[in-house]
Formats: sequence, C-alpha cells, structure tokens
Amino acid sequence: MSTFRGKGLLGTKIGMTSVFNENGDQVPVTVVRAGPNVILGLKPVVAEGEINVRVGFGQKREKLLNKPELGVFKKLGLAPSRYVREFRLKQAEAEGLEVGGTWGAEIFPMGAWLDVTGVSKGKGFAGVMKRHNMAGQGARGSHGVHEYHRHVGAIGQRKTPGRVFPGKRMPGHMGVDRITVRNLQVVGVDEEQNLLLIRGAIPGHNDGLVVVRPAIKPPRAKKVETTKRPINPMKASKGRG
Repeated sequence: MSTFRGKGLLGTKIGMTSVFNENGDQVPVTVVRAGPNVILGLKPVVAEGEINVRVGFGQKREKLLNKPELGVFKKLGLAPSRYVREFRLKQAEAEGLEVGGTWGAEIFPMGAWLDVTGVSKGKGFAGVMKRHNMAGQGARGSHGVHEYHRHVGAIGQRKTPGRVFPGKRMPGHMGVDRITVRNLQVVGVDEEQNLLLIRGAIPGHNDGLVVVRPAIKPPRAKKVETTKRPINPMKASKGRG
C-alpha cells in the first residue's frame, strides 16, 4: 500500500449490491469502475521534490472539445479523455511512469482504506425540514399551529443587531455538493474489469464521476473482509447516494 500512497483513480459509480464475507455476513458494497486511467503528463514540482501526474478517464468525442484542448491530445497521440485530473506523487512513487501508460484497480489491494470523493445527487429547491432535518412548527398538528407546519419560523432578531446572520439555516438548493467519505475499505477487486468493491455508500448517482484516493488517516489494524463470489457489475442495484 505504501508504494502507491499518492496515487488515485478516476472512476464511475456503477451501483450498490451486497456480498458475503468469509464469516457469512452480508456486506453492503458500492461497485466502482476505477480505470483504466491514462497518463497525460508528468510535471515535476522542483521545490518539493514531487511530481504532478495528469491522468484522463473516459472517452469524449472530438467535436465536444475546443481547439486548444484537442491540440493537447493530438500532440500526445492519445484519444480525448472525458475527465482530466492531477495527482501529486513522490519521486519514488512516480518511477517507471510514462506518458501514455495506464493504471487501474490493481493499485489498491484487498483491505486497502480509501477516501472517496463524489458529487451528491441534486434535490432541487428544498425546505428546511428536508434540507436541515428540522422538526417544523407543530408537525403533529398541536400547539394551535395552522397553515405553517413546514415553515422555518422566525429568523431575525430585535433592533440590535437588526439583521439575519450569514449561515442561517434556510430553504434553498439542496444537493450537488462535493462530498468526501473517508475510510472505506476495499472488499473486492477485479483487475480484468477494473472494478472495486468498496464497503459502504458513496455520494452521487450511478455513472457519476468519483475520485478514489488512499485514506489520509486510515484506521488502525482491522480485520480485512473478503468476498467469496466473483464480481458481476450488471447486478449492482441502484443505491442511494
């Protein structure tokens, strides 16, 4: 694991399913198609002795790119990538990497701890009960409240300070937030199909982009859970994220 400390993967969330570990316990997992990621560039950071590795994932039609973007890929002799991100690696971790090379799910072994970043599902304009889990005014129809059961209530103060403070929990747009879930464990790996089975839920809708990185603060020694059956991404159900 330490060899690939700085490496990360771009992937897509396929969906959720469940597997059984060696003890026969049912484990909820998210199936992620992590790779292959194509190396598009290596840029040394001289001051820190590190290297920024630019990677691409997915395919994109040429007519959807502008001329500067398309020129970058033509100069490299590579097909356009839909998503492009950079990961910073130590010099030792970047040895053997070259432009045009690839890496995939094989960089994360069974039992590895990951931090997974995704964009949460959009919920549109939501009230305070849905957005902030407020109880509402007389939600059970008591206290003489009528016609205002799901309203936010008073939001201001008296003459001093005479304004609403920034950050007040109010109705508004809900979802489409960048969320990172930390310390999720890999319980299954399929290197041929570049699939990762990650225990737990990951934010975002199915087919949404996710960024998978080694955990910054992994938990201390914990038993590795493994699956007995092969991975079948077609059986991944539509989970909530």
